[in-house]
Amino acid sequence: MAVWGYPRRVSDDNSAEDTRSRIARRVFPDGEDPDPRFTLANERTFLSWIRTALAFIGGGIAVEAFTSEIFSTGLRATLSIVLMVIGFILASGAAVRWHRIESAMRRKTSLPLPLIIPIVSLASALGAGLLVLVFAGLLR
Repeated sequence: MAVWGYPRRVSDDNSAEDTRSRIARRVFPDGEDPDPRFTLANERTFLSWIRTALAFIGGGIAVEAFTSEIFSTGLRATLSIVLMVIGFILASGAAVRWHRIESAMRRKTSLPLPLIIPIVSLASALGAGLLVLVFAGLLR
C-alpha cells in the first residue's frame, strides 16, 4: 500500500514494512507520514528562519567591515559578535523547531509554540534601540 511520501511494501503476512531510509527511521521513529504539503511547508518555514539567521550573521560582518567611522572599536566588535551569535542561535533554533513540528505532525499532536519568535523580536528591538542611541549621538 502506498502512503503519502513513502511507499510501503507488503510482505507475505500482510504487515507493512517501513521502506524509509535508516536516517529517516532514526530521526522520526514513530508516527505516520503527514501530508507532503505540510512537510514541505515546514521546510519552507525552516528555510525562512535560516535566511533570517544569515541576515543577522551578514549584518554582524557588515558592522565590523563598514562602520569604523561610526562606532568605536569596542562597540563595533561587541555589536558584530552579538549579531553573529543571534544568527547562530536562530539557525540552531530553526533546526530544532523544524524537527519538533515534523514530529508533532507525524504523531498528530498539537504543534509546539514557536520559541524563536521572542528571540527575533528582542534582538530586533535591541538593535533598533542601539541605532537610535547611535544616531542621537549618545553612543559612539
